[in-house]
Amino acid sequence: MVKYNREEQIASVRGALALRSEIEKIVDSYCNEDFRNLCYLGIGGTWASCLQAVVHMKERTDRDVFAANAAEYNTTGDRRVGRGTVVVISSVTGTTVEIVAGVRKAQADGAKVIGFVDNADCELAGMVDNCITYKSNEQLKFFMTADRFMFNWGEMDEYEEFYGQMDKYLPEGLVEIEEKADSFGEEYAKAHLNDRLHYFVGAGTMYGATYSYAMCYWEEMHWIRTKSIHSAEFFHGMLEIIDDDTPVTLFVTEDSQRSLSERVARFLPKINHNHTVIDAADYPIEGIDAKFRGNISHLIIHAVTNRIDAHLEAIGGHDMTIRRYYRKFDY
Repeated sequence: MVKYNREEQIASVRGALALRSEIEKIVDSYCNEDFRNLCYLGIGGTWASCLQAVVHMKERTDRDVFAANAAEYNTTGDRRVGRGTVVVISSVTGTTVEIVAGVRKAQADGAKVIGFVDNADCELAGMVDNCITYKSNEQLKFFMTADRFMFNWGEMDEYEEFYGQMDKYLPEGLVEIEEKADSFGEEYAKAHLNDRLHYFVGAGTMYGATYSYAMCYWEEMHWIRTKSIHSAEFFHGMLEIIDDDTPVTLFVTEDSQRSLSERVARFLPKINHNHTVIDAADYPIEGIDAKFRGNISHLIIHAVTNRIDAHLEAIGGHDMTIRRYYRKFDY
């Protein structure tokens, strides 16, 4: 398998899961009478992860939980952010200008900031009120934070059971999915490497990932033009411009919004022969109960798209780390 190291992948997920005790201590410290609301703050790919975490929470909690785009927050503000607000951010480099400015503004407005910052030596790591440094697995870190808040609020009674299964079975389960999906990823990459425009559709916890996969991966890393859309919105515009040969990929989760994507899956064969359905349900993980599958659908589908990306890079010869404009000059 190209661009694949089984043991490194397992160790990466295990390491992320091992952060839970640290996350628990931090989250527990904020679950008191001073707490007012929870804001996930991001930009680009991190904002997409924020959307995923909020979708995960909003069907379970009646607390005020919301996602904010850092660039919008820095210009327009958000009166919900202030004393009693806990802000959660993530940054790989710690130098993303919108996030740095957003943290300064949130703290000036009275909020406390939990930061997942991969670079422990950057200014941002020292700015946030609580810093956790660990590379990759952003969505997993965001979801562990969300789940601990909900556990403290009495809204996730299955917390210990769920994470007991995650710790035991998720790391190996995800690599087994990558291995199972490898040949599919290669064929998919060959079929779509030269697409002039590719449409990605998804819902639930996968919508933020759909947006991110189209923008951050295919556009920024592979330089392939895309559009992403929520499954619920597919029938309000996009369906009219889908022809017989238009490339479309539909992501289907096992969470509460599965039916929205299933509706798209039923419709596409009527008008189009060039679509692919990637369904989390096709990739079981032994040891994780069916009732928890919706919590990890986005991780399962990400394991599949990892193989697509590896083969797109290998077949197309375009290194995913190369950028033409991003961070190349001031803009």
